[in-house]
Formats: sequence, C-alpha cells, structure tokens
Amino acid sequence: MPKRAKELGPLEVKRLIKPGVHAVGGVAGLSLQVTETGARSWLFRYRHNGRRREAGLGPFPDVPLAKARDYAREARDLLRQGRDPIAERQAARRKLLTFCQAVEAYDAEKTAEFNSALHRKQWRASLEKHAVPVLGNMMVAEITLQDVLAMLRPIWLEKTETASKVRQRVERVLDYATVAGHRSGENPARWRGNLDMVLPAPTKLTGGRNYPALKLDDAASWFAALLARTGNSARALEFQALTAARTGAVRFATWDEFDLERGIWTIQPGRQYSKIPPSGRPHRVPLSTCAMKLLADLPRAKGNALVFWAPRGGAFSDASIAAVMRKIHEGRLRDGGHGYLDARSDKPAVPHGLRSTFRTWVAERTQFDGDMAEIALAHKVGSKVQQAYDRSDQLEKRRDMMVAWSAFLSGKPGQGGERRG
Repeated sequence: MPKRAKELGPLEVKRLIKPGVHAVGGVAGLSLQVTETGARSWLFRYRHNGRRREAGLGPFPDVPLAKARDYAREARDLLRQGRDPIAERQAARRKLLTFCQAVEAYDAEKTAEFNSALHRKQWRASLEKHAVPVLGNMMVAEITLQDVLAMLRPIWLEKTETASKVRQRVERVLDYATVAGHRSGENPARWRGNLDMVLPAPTKLTGGRNYPALKLDDAASWFAALLARTGNSARALEFQALTAARTGAVRFATWDEFDLERGIWTIQPGRQYSKIPPSGRPHRVPLSTCAMKLLADLPRAKGNALVFWAPRGGAFSDASIAAVMRKIHEGRLRDGGHGYLDARSDKPAVPHGLRSTFRTWVAERTQFDGDMAEIALAHKVGSKVQQAYDRSDQLEKRRDMMVAWSAFLSGKPGQGGERRG
C-alpha cells in the first residue's frame, strides 16, 4: 500500500518554494507544482482505466489550499463512479458557450449555404441588432422562454416581420447549439406549442403579408405615369409590372437568363432572391412584346451582367424601386388626386403589390385559368402528387396572358384575350 502523504496546512504550503512536485496530503493525488521560475500551481494525479493522468486545478495562491482539496475530492468522487475528471471538465467547458459564440459558430459553418453574401450579412445584422444585446452574453444552456420573450416583445408589435425573422434565426442558432452538445431540452425560441401560446401570431398583426396593391381601375393611369419617368430604376419597376415578377428577381436579373430570340426569361432554382428553392424547377417567364422592347432599349454596362444596374454598377435596392412607386403616388396627390391606394387598406401601393393586382385582373377581368396565373406568379399549384406528374408550365398559353396583361396596363382593354366590359 503506497505511503500516505502528510497533510500540510496553509502556512506549510505557503513555504513550499523549492522547484518540484510536493504532495500536500488531505486528498490522495493532490500536489503543488513549483517551477524553476517560482510559479506555483495545483496538480491532481490519478489513474483511470490503467492510464496515469494529471489535471491542473489552477494557480496558487489564486486557488487556496482548501479550494484545491475541494476540487480534488470532487475528482475522486468522479473516479469512484468510473468517470474521468479531465474528460468531464472538457465536456463541461464545451457546454459553456455564449449565444454570441453560438452565432459565430453557426455563421462559420452554416451560412455558407445562403444564396448570397447580402443574405448572410442581413442574417447576421438582424441578430446583432435585436438578439445579441439581450442574449449575447448568456450561456446557450441557460437561455429560457422568458429570455427569448424579453428579446422579442419590444419589437413584436411594431416590427412584426423583422421580429418574426429574428425569432426564426434565434431558433436555428439554438438548435445548432443543441446538436453541438451545448444545451439540451426544448428550444425556447420554437413557435408552435411554445411562443404561439404567449405572442400574437404574425399573420394576425400583418394581415398575412398582404402588400398594398394597385386598384384595377388605377392601373392604366399609374402605368402611364411610370412610362413618363426616366432612369434604370423606373425601367426595373416597369419590367416588374409587365412580368408580375418579384422585386428581387428583377433586381438581380442577369442577361444570361434571357433567351431574347424566343422571348423567355428563365430564373434558375436557388438563384439570388428568386424565392425558388434549389430543389425546385427553373421558372420560365414568357415575355410580351412590350417587355421585349423594354429590354432592347436598355443601356448595357460593360463588364456588368446585371440587366438593371444602379449608378454605381451594383444591383438596385428594394428601397430604390419602391421610391419610384412612391414618387408616382405623390405626383398624383400633387395633381389633386387621391394617389394610388390599396382598395382594402387605403395604404399607398407598393411594388410587390403589383403581383396581387395581376392576380385580381386574371380573376375579375379575363377568362384565363386561375392555375395558369398561379404558375405565372411562381406559386405551387395542386397537391404534391399533381405537381410530380404535371411537368407542363403552359408557357405559350401564359404568353397570351402576359400579352393581354401588358395591353391592360397600357390602357387597351379587350386586347390579347382580355374579357370585354
């Protein structure tokens, strides 16, 4: 049986200054290590599964004798349970991850999957602005429902869309932390069966993301006012109106997406701001004569693949295109009119609302099939089974519809297949 070390007191330990490893007793394996430079620190020596190991317990006198013995006793308790103290400490250290660190780790490993650097930047910026000030220094293992609510409530009613996105992003970061072993249990940022019990649904607050749309009777006068405006941003809005496309799809459109001989614009799955997932099919947009003429008249920038480019050469922002629509609205107000307002909300129409105007026109003023309009809007039609078997996108039929739509916008009702009177 090995000789048991004499149990030293605090004063005796303080006098240990000779370089080497000195057993201090009280707990088997506890020693004070003194280096040639005079630095002193605690060591706990033990065997686990036949392997000799050493665990550092901190510097002396920062860690006093009594505390070192407490650490050593805890380690002995783990050994009696068949657990390795060093492995346990490393596992505990891995779990001590703050929310800020979790955002960094997620950003480094997962945001490379995003479709664009801009999306990645916006994702990070939203968390840094709204989530990090509240959750940043908290350990992910300790974040609770109340902490998430403290972060969301100040913005939930006033900035509902932003708050909803932040909630989803916090949920993803915490899911990541759970899988990485830094937390366990339910995700406090989960919506269904959790936050939905205490926060009003975003769709109830925002009206289901119904963007203010042009009234059908205002469409021709609005389009005429748009044609009178100059600049690439106005042409981008005109092209968006003629194609009923999403703003992002137009802003980031590139010349290689267009077959100008056949009059087809093809948006590939996963393309920046196309809203078509990478697993989906390309979305083909048949171009009317008006849309083709618009493209033919556009100035091209050397070395720039963008169809609609801003003065500095990059893509237009959403705000730039929205500003064109706002100025048209304000111009009508100055002329004594009521502006261009949504029929339900009485709010000024916005670019994305043009898609709703197009859908209403198909339903109320034409004999075109509703499913065909949904395909034109890049919406899914029918059940998953129907989608799997129906591979036709009715391109040429939709071309007739887009020709009629451009005629309607141009103030020529009844042309191109539109129902008369």
